[in-house]
Amino acid sequence: MSKIRLFFPKSVSVNSIDKLDKSQSHYVSKVMRLKENETFSLFNSSGEWEVKILNISKNIVEFNVIKKLRQKENSKELWLAFSPIKSNYFNFMIQKATELGVTKFLPIIFDRTIVRKINKDRLEKVIIEATEQSNRINVPTIEEPQTLKDFLKLDMDLIFTDLNTSNTKINLDKLTKNPLCVIIGPEGDFSEEERKEILNFKRVQPIKINENILRAETAVISAISIINYQIN
Repeated sequence: MSKIRLFFPKSVSVNSIDKLDKSQSHYVSKVMRLKENETFSLFNSSGEWEVKILNISKNIVEFNVIKKLRQKENSKELWLAFSPIKSNYFNFMIQKATELGVTKFLPIIFDRTIVRKINKDRLEKVIIEATEQSNRINVPTIEEPQTLKDFLKLDMDLIFTDLNTSNTKINLDKLTKNPLCVIIGPEGDFSEEERKEILNFKRVQPIKINENILRAETAVISAISIINYQIN
């Protein structure tokens, strides 16, 4: 079987027959040059399957599902709350956070946020490509931008990346079964009022991830890596 993995949102079952869309068909047949009877894999939130190409007609790939390779994932929910940033850095941040296991992205408009709109369709494509590449099954979701006030109404355990704290470790005893969310500030950092609001959240743990001031995308990678190391 080839190493090609594609996200396929439709329902999949062993022995079923279906077709790839035009874009995926082009990738499989023209870019990767797979032929009839060759195999690759498809995945969605229900699992991953090995499929075989039955035919390629009018540049559309028809396939047959041979067997199920993996069951769906039951990993802990890991959310990322962040301020939108400039496009190139934004794509990189979303890609790396997906590779590191984030399950939901929550853009927040802070007082010092510069970029206040997101291209959700483009970011969803980045997320799907990163999921395909990183061997994950569950594709992370991305929410519409929201205010900090609305965000703090969610039921979660919150890890607050705070330069002003001396704490560098997560207290595992304080974590619940709720989703674990890390919040990263905008390029100009949190305002004092925002810091107070976050620190007043009922299940928040402030941690310092570095002595230096990090770019937003660097802070995201550092924070998620630290959290993965400490909780796993």
